[in-house]
Amino acid sequence: MNTSRSRGRTWRSAALAVLLTVGALTAASPDAQGENARTEAPVTATSSVAGVAESVVRVKVPMPASLGARPAACDWLSYLRYRALDGPETSADADRILVAQPGILEGAGAFDSVARNTVARAAEQGRHIEFWALDRRSNCLEDRTGIASGDQHTAVDYYHRGKQVEGRTFAGFVGNDRLGWMAKLGIEQTVRDQYDLLAAELPDQQVRKRKVLCGGHSLGGVITGYFATADFDGNRATTADAGHNQCAGYFALDTTVSTSLADLSGSIPDDTNLPDVGLGYGVVQAGLDSGVLPRSLSAPVLLNPETMTLLAIAGLGAVRDPGGEADLPRYLPLNTNIEVTNRFLFSEDTATFLTGSPAVKDFRLTNEAVLGALMDDHSVPLAFLQSSVGFFDGGPIADKNFPVANGSDQQPELFGSDYKAIPDRPGGPLYTWRNYDRVGDPDDPGYRSADGTPFTDAGKEVTDIQELARSLAEQPLDFTEQYFPTKLVTDLQLATSPQVKRLVMHPDGLTANPTLTVLAGDGLLAGRIPADLDPVVADGYQHLDVLTAAPAQNNGRPEPVSTSLAQFARAPE
Repeated sequence: MNTSRSRGRTWRSAALAVLLTVGALTAASPDAQGENARTEAPVTATSSVAGVAESVVRVKVPMPASLGARPAACDWLSYLRYRALDGPETSADADRILVAQPGILEGAGAFDSVARNTVARAAEQGRHIEFWALDRRSNCLEDRTGIASGDQHTAVDYYHRGKQVEGRTFAGFVGNDRLGWMAKLGIEQTVRDQYDLLAAELPDQQVRKRKVLCGGHSLGGVITGYFATADFDGNRATTADAGHNQCAGYFALDTTVSTSLADLSGSIPDDTNLPDVGLGYGVVQAGLDSGVLPRSLSAPVLLNPETMTLLAIAGLGAVRDPGGEADLPRYLPLNTNIEVTNRFLFSEDTATFLTGSPAVKDFRLTNEAVLGALMDDHSVPLAFLQSSVGFFDGGPIADKNFPVANGSDQQPELFGSDYKAIPDRPGGPLYTWRNYDRVGDPDDPGYRSADGTPFTDAGKEVTDIQELARSLAEQPLDFTEQYFPTKLVTDLQLATSPQVKRLVMHPDGLTANPTLTVLAGDGLLAGRIPADLDPVVADGYQHLDVLTAAPAQNNGRPEPVSTSLAQFARAPE
């Protein structure tokens, strides 16, 4: 994420069922614990990774009354718990517990593949570890009812046409006027939430210090840095509560464990609604408190609650009928948000974007191909949303030269470096999707750009599109994040202000424990990998691939992210 370069200018920031309902806006109860203060429910999954049990855990930890009225669901902290089926049922008895903070615009569901792969890899080595994928409080606002129906048309009708599912009617996406409590949902509350959750789930601090590994993906690495340097009783002299004493080590997934955003550049478009931090902490906070500034991060194209929901809906189609011809582009309602998003993602050039013809609905695509067009690194022009899931197949392919031309020397970091491709025959053949492990097979057409450059090869494809679809559509906690707290980013951008600087009470906490850094070879730090961190580099991986990569890789080698995490989780002899 880039720092602000001038006043009056927005900056680029770093990328991006049990909880089904949006609660009524009521003040929270002041008691933190009590009867029915914890729930845990098993999650039924269709993953190909065997031997891993998943559950969704909710722990009641009300926020301070000073944050104001909020949905009752937002006084609970939630996470996805992964453990070995033949391992201990009690977390404190596990060999190690990896606790992961999500990145920007990211929910707990995004960790599904890496969590399963890591737990399974450790089990193969005779160790029983757990992986906890944390969800931010603001995800309590998401209504998963339509997605949980398991049917695309039902989901579209629920979110867009007012039709009921299981007796519920969608209350609409939440506007800024109902997000007053999020005005104070910044880095201080975020790290406090992690501490309170760990203390509730693992009351013995010595267990936490011996067994918990703290980390995250993307922005989650910076959150982990603040957690490591925090002091949770406000007394620097008493260190049992210090953040670094809740962890035995740290891990960073395509990020660094730090209190700086300098390593995370090229992640969010300039047209997001981030306020100008050149105004100063007090002015920004007053703007958030009053509602003059947006309390939730969004952008006109793709990055807003409505379009984030569409990713999960596309995942539903790919799971239920992967090779069937998709009707989603035609079934969606016509509104400006969806229309502009579709044009941005599926326009071959500027003229197509401006005229809207041909549109995505003019092409014949399978459900998998629709999802690939939305998430693949050779299609979607937003680097922090890209994964390497294969390539289009079934018909002629053209260069996608919008929003930037392939091969451009001036291509912004935001769009990534890979050439983009798009189907070339509207109304023509049924375009299918060639999964990651079929790229380079004898029947692969080997599509090339107009300048002769191959669009992809087997070494650059690492994620199974079916596993990605399942993570988007089947998880009770979202893969994406509809309501990301603006204050969390403005706090980190204003790290030198006294109000944020005071939170770093133990700066040596960053180096108090061993750290594993795993970086995507084609991710956010590509070309500027900090050698002093001695990182593991996953060749060919994009920013999301460190979370979504398949356990079986095309090069025949063990998947490097989960293998490294499992090795790091080995308790010292």
